Amino acid sequence: MRVAQLQEPLTDQDRSLGNEEFRYFQLLLVLLRDRFRIAVVTFISLLIGAVIAFSMKATFTATATILPPQAPQSTASALMGQLSSLAGLGAGGASSLLKNPADIYVAMLQSRTISDHIIQQFHLKSLWKQNKLEDTRKALQKHAQFEAAKDGLIVISVKDPSPTLATDMANAFVDELYRMNATLAITEAGQRRVFFDQQLQEEKSALAAAEDELRATQEKTGIIELSGQSAMAIRTIAETGAELRSREVELQAIRSYATDQNPDVSKLQTQIEALRQQLAVQENDQKGMLPGDTQVPAGRVPGEGLEYVRKLREVKYHQALLDLLTRQFEAARIDEAKSAPIIQVIDRAVPSDKKSGPPRMLITLGFGFVGFCFACFWVFCRRALARMRQNHTSAVLLDQLSTILHIRL
Repeated sequence: MRVAQLQEPLTDQDRSLGNEEFRYFQLLLVLLRDRFRIAVVTFISLLIGAVIAFSMKATFTATATILPPQAPQSTASALMGQLSSLAGLGAGGASSLLKNPADIYVAMLQSRTISDHIIQQFHLKSLWKQNKLEDTRKALQKHAQFEAAKDGLIVISVKDPSPTLATDMANAFVDELYRMNATLAITEAGQRRVFFDQQLQEEKSALAAAEDELRATQEKTGIIELSGQSAMAIRTIAETGAELRSREVELQAIRSYATDQNPDVSKLQTQIEALRQQLAVQENDQKGMLPGDTQVPAGRVPGEGLEYVRKLREVKYHQALLDLLTRQFEAARIDEAKSAPIIQVIDRAVPSDKKSGPPRMLITLGFGFVGFCFACFWVFCRRALARMRQNHTSAVLLDQLSTILHIRL
């Protein structure tokens, strides 16, 4: 029984596996026959890699770590939050679009303005022997790296063969970021101050005109003052209308530097719509109102006093709006006078006493690996050409190819 099993013929799968193992064994024998040549080529490649690696200049990395300022609530936001329960928006909310506040400061570090200042300060164009400023900027991008860490810190790393220059450049990036941040903060607050100043002057003129019209109406009708419910109704609607106009002015100010996708813009639009509905309810709350009048019943106000009511309402409206704009203008002035949010330096860059590159061992081993692969490929090609020359037709084709290429195959 056991003899019969030993004499059982091999299947096609067994023959295929056996042939494959035989081919691998043949390839190994080819490499072993030319192991000396392979070793020589690999050694020469390692030697070339070592020469190149050790001829490269050593580089040092200087690292500075900073903590970017968090977006604070502006004075305008704080004051507007005291004016009504619907407020609470600041003019400085453009940065709320960013999930990580450090992202905007990384973008500032990568800006052309800061790069040009660094290039001019350290004369990098002549130091790095670049003919064009754009090429110098690209070289600086390779030397400097900026990373916004998950913990909110920003890491500034600069590589250079000179540890002193790398340190000075890393600290210079910190200084340039501080100056740019201060400039941008003052510019934004200044824009808001100028805008509210223009609105304030226009509103003063409008209030003066409304007061003149009211005085003329008083002289014409002989009515000096309303009291009771009529005066309260006029004051309530005037304040609501003034708050609505104030929100519209604030929305216009924010749109001067923010897009419609800004969440503050969306919130302001919601508030404006709510105020409009509230004003409509106040104007139409009572029945029996005079046409075009506001919460003043027809039986309470004589016909000759209707014009006076409207003029008085206009004056109250402009007075309330002037008060709101004055507060916003003063808030913008305070924000402009404030210093920019402080960029806190966690670690200033110091000269490194340890080389950060190049990776000489990795370069050497890489050249050796490439040489070994080339040597193996060369051995297999020689083996294949030798087998082809055993065939007469293939030998003739190889001779013709050698003649055309002027090489020996």
